[in-house]
This record gives sequence, structure tokens and C-alpha cells, in this order.
Amino acid sequence: MRLSIQNIFAARRLALALGLMFTLNTSGTLAAGGDENKLALHEIKAPYYGDTLFHFFQDRYFASVTNLMVSQHFGRVAGHNEEAEVLRGGILLSYGLQREAADIFKHLIALGASPPTRDRAWFYLAKISYQRGYLAEAEDAIARIGTALPADLKEERGLLQANLLMARADYAAAATVLRSMDLKAPGARYARYNLGIALIKSDQPAAGTKLLDELGRASAEDEEFRSLRDRANVALGFSAMADKQPQLARTYLERVRLKSQQANKALLGLGWAAASMKEPKLALVPWLELAQRDLNDMAVLEAQIAVPYAYAELGANTQSAESYTQAIVAFSRENTDLNESIAAIKSGKLVEALVTSNLASNPGEEMGWFWTLRELPSMPHATHLAQVLAQHEFQEAFKNYRDLRFLQKNLQDWRDKLSVFEDMLENRRKAFAERLPQVLEREKDIGLTSLQTRHLAATQVVAAGENAADGIAFADARQLDLLERAASVQNALKDATDVPELDTGRERARLAAGVLTWQLAQDFPVRLWHAKKELQEITDQLDNAQQLDAALTQAQRDEPARFDAFSKRIAAITPLLQVMIPRVVALTEEQQHAVQNIAVTELALLQERLAAYATQARFALAQLYDRSSSGGRNQTPVKKNQEADNASKH
Repeated sequence: MRLSIQNIFAARRLALALGLMFTLNTSGTLAAGGDENKLALHEIKAPYYGDTLFHFFQDRYFASVTNLMVSQHFGRVAGHNEEAEVLRGGILLSYGLQREAADIFKHLIALGASPPTRDRAWFYLAKISYQRGYLAEAEDAIARIGTALPADLKEERGLLQANLLMARADYAAAATVLRSMDLKAPGARYARYNLGIALIKSDQPAAGTKLLDELGRASAEDEEFRSLRDRANVALGFSAMADKQPQLARTYLERVRLKSQQANKALLGLGWAAASMKEPKLALVPWLELAQRDLNDMAVLEAQIAVPYAYAELGANTQSAESYTQAIVAFSRENTDLNESIAAIKSGKLVEALVTSNLASNPGEEMGWFWTLRELPSMPHATHLAQVLAQHEFQEAFKNYRDLRFLQKNLQDWRDKLSVFEDMLENRRKAFAERLPQVLEREKDIGLTSLQTRHLAATQVVAAGENAADGIAFADARQLDLLERAASVQNALKDATDVPELDTGRERARLAAGVLTWQLAQDFPVRLWHAKKELQEITDQLDNAQQLDAALTQAQRDEPARFDAFSKRIAAITPLLQVMIPRVVALTEEQQHAVQNIAVTELALLQERLAAYATQARFALAQLYDRSSSGGRNQTPVKKNQEADNASKH
């Protein structure tokens, strides 16, 4: 009786399964690492990688991995190359693509990935390979893990390795692995539980029983550990039954809660323990309680014939016959209900109901590792589905079916979008052809060459004015006019030296010219700075105009080629989609049949058990009638069912 890694850690997010233990903080960075008390800030350096993580933490894993692969193709995740590959490999791994994920991890290791990244990659490859049932691949991957695995994953690694060893019945080696773990840690209850089972299976019952007994009597603060405690007590009870210690078995089984997942097994074991003690009256108490429960459980089915067996042991033949008759009727009715459920499953109602129910509760959900079913689908006798849906094999098969349905829809959406892309491409071609002549005409009107000539002349003027340093080059129109008037006055008065009355005018003209020269000298630094600034702005604008002109020339050459490349790409994708969509549709139908066959097979096994129990009940009833008519002594009409023996071995 082993506890799978999936059952232990099913509540963990895919983020943890990928080793990306990130939590958002208010600074816009991510905190990474397993030690919650010492979270290191992990800065997102590439916006495109941040976009990938955004989709990832929104549970949109398909969008996350496709965006990531595009960003990697264009080199947009610089600074996160290694962890981006771990993320991509982890998401592919969660979809069951072990080979592709293994190639990614091996490539990372070949490129010299850090030891923590390397060990984390091998650990998750081993973990999901185990969950998918690929035990050889899981053993190979776990053997490659070094010593750099994060501390919070070491316990999981030990449990995983022990489960792999127990899967091939090497219980002694599993016990050795589990003993090497820290069994006193608060979260090591699963390790102690598995160690107890491994010790019992490896012919060390005393040590194993001691461990399980401690676990079975320990206090449990939550439902998870209370359920584990119940499992330990059930395991102890049936182990004691196998060792022919029914009184001790009852002690263990009486610890199990009446309303728990293990309650039915415990009630059945309590009854058979009392029967082994020759206490049929004591056996009736748990069996009568168990017989009133849902018939979909094997223990409840067995209780239907165990109750009349106990009555017969007590000599209450009339009550025994009535109970056998009621059991036969119940088995027949249940068999009819199972036939209806099987017919509904074969017609596809189960799969469609599961998909519809899941989409209703999670309308935006994409493909992914986890899927949640909050209530049983609406079907005839839906209670038959509880055990079917709980099976790991069924969950994996249905997850593959969901993935195929998602891919089918995604491909069909892309096929529909291709016609839109063709229209968009045609509109762009038309717009380019219409606007290009207009742009070229405007370019001619602008006259970039003449502007460059004028810019060169202005540059020379500024340089000359700076060299002259007299400010005349930067004088405004008023100052230039005054300078010209002052010069003309001075020239006019220059030749009239024989007229003394004009001396005052000549002095005034000189002073006016001096004032103008002084003002120009005073304004020279500021005006030179403004002239250079404006010249630089003109230079920048001309450079930008030249770049635009070059881009226009480049566009005239490249855009038609780009349009042709897009057109060829669309033309290439179209037949590819036409081939892929029918293949995915066929695979989806095939997977749907596989899902339905798993469910039908499970219910068919239940029918076989029903038939066996019904046969035993009829045979026992016939014995009762025969003994009643012949007046024979009271004999036990039905011996202990083989199910109890199987349970004790379990």
C-alpha cells in the first residue's frame, strides 16, 4: 500500500514543478528560491520574458510556451536564456513530451548549465516520467541528479526514488533510501509511512509496524495528515489480519474515522477480524453500517453478502435468506445501472460532459498539467464515475484528450485567420502601391539636395561670424539697417571737412556707430549660442530626413519582397494546416475512444465482481433452502470471500 508522488504533491502549482518558485513583490521583480525566509530578488531584465511569465502565472501555459519560443527565436530573452530553457522544457514535460524535454535539459547540461539548474531539470524529468508510468526513464533521470538539488526538493527526491524501487518490488532498497532521509522533520510523515510499508514488505514486520503504529496514533493538524493516519491504521489492520492476529487488527482498524476515504476498508476489515475471532454478532455491527453505503465501492459490495454470512453463522437462517435475496436484487439493479452507464460512456456522453463541465468552471483554461472537476458530470448514475475519475490512468488519458481538443481548436482558428491575413496582406500591397508615388512626389517638392546646400551655406556663415567675432554676422534686421545708415552718414560727412558746422554731426555719427558696435559685441555670445543651437537642430532634422530618404529607398526595394515572403509563408502554412487538422481530429477521436475504454473497462470489472457476488449469494441461498428442506444442521453457507484475503495481502 504505497502513496504515489502524485497524490502527495498534486496541490502544487506547475510553477513549483518547473522549479520557478517565484512570488511577485511590489517592486515589479520576482522573488526566487526555495527558502521562504531568504527570498532573493530575481529581476526580470527582458520584457518579453516577463510577458511569458505573465501568461504562465495566469495558467495560460500554451500561450506562455508559444510566446517564449517566438521570443527565443528572435533573441528577445537575453539575460534569462538558461531559466527560459528550463521553463520551456518544464512546460513541454507537463504535456507529456518527455523526449523533447529531455533533449532540452541535456542541451542545457552540455552547454554548462549550473548544477542547481541541471539537478532540478533531471528531478522534474524523473517525476513526470514516473507519473506518466515511464518507470525506466524515471529511474534513468533520477540517477543523474547530483548534489545541488534545492533543499525543498530533496525530500521529494527521496520519496520518488523509494516509489520507483517499490514499483519493482525492491522493498529492501526502498527502505534503505527512506532511512537516509530526515524522518524527524515535520513534513516527513510520508517518508515514515512509506518506510513502514517497505519494512513490512521486506520481511521486517516488527520495525515496519512500529513506524506505522506511531503514525497511526500521532496527532494530525489537517485533513491531509488525518487521511495519511487512516491509511497507516488500515495498513496495520490488514497486516495483522495476514499474520492471523484479528484482535490486534481490530485495535488498529477502530482508529480509522467513520467518515474518511479509508472508512469502508476499515469497516470491512473490522467485520472479518471479528469473524476470524468467531464473533459473528460483533462482525455484524461494522458490516451493517457498511452495507448501507454506496454500492460503487468494492468493500460495500462485499458487505452485501458478508451480512447474511454473519446471520447464517448466528443461526438466523431466515434473516440470512432475506439478506441474500436483497443482495441479489441489489446486485441485479446495480448491474442494470452499470449497463446504462456503460452505454452512456460508449455514446460519448461522459467525455463531452467532462469537457463541458470543465469549460463551464474554467472558461479561459488552456492545456496544462492540472485540470479541475468541481462536480460530477450530469449523467445517468453519475456516482459510478467517482472511482473511474480518481484513476491516474483515466486522468492522464483525459488530459491528453483535452490537449488534443485544444490543439484542434487552435489549428482551426489559425486556418480561419489565414484568410484574414491574406486580406490584410492584399490591403497592405494596395496601400503601398497607392502611397508610394505620393511620397516620392512630396520628396521632390521638399528638395532635400537644395536644403543640404543651404544648410552648408548657413554653416559657413556661422563659422565665419564666429571667426570674425564682431557680431555683425548675427545682427538682426534693425541693427543691420542702423549700421548701414550710420555708415552712409559717416561717408557723407567724411568729405565735408571744410564745413566746421558739421563737426558736431560727425561726432554724433561716430558715437552712434560705436554704440551699435558695442551692442553687437555684447550680444555676440548669446546670439552665437542660439545660432549654433538652431544650426544643430537643422542638422538633426536633415539627418533624420536623410534616414527617411534612405528608408524610403530601402522600402521601395524590400517591401515588395517582404510581401512576397508573407504570401509564400501563408501559402506554405495553408496545406500544412490542411494536413494537420484531420490528423489531430483523428487522434482526438482515437483518444476519446481510449478514455471511454478505460471507463468502460473499470465498470466492466465492477460488473464481473457483481456477477461473482451474485453467484455466491445464489449458491448460499440455495444451500439455506436445501438445508431447511432437508432439516440438516446449520452450516456456514458462504465462506469468507476472497476479497478479504486480497485486502489483507494489500
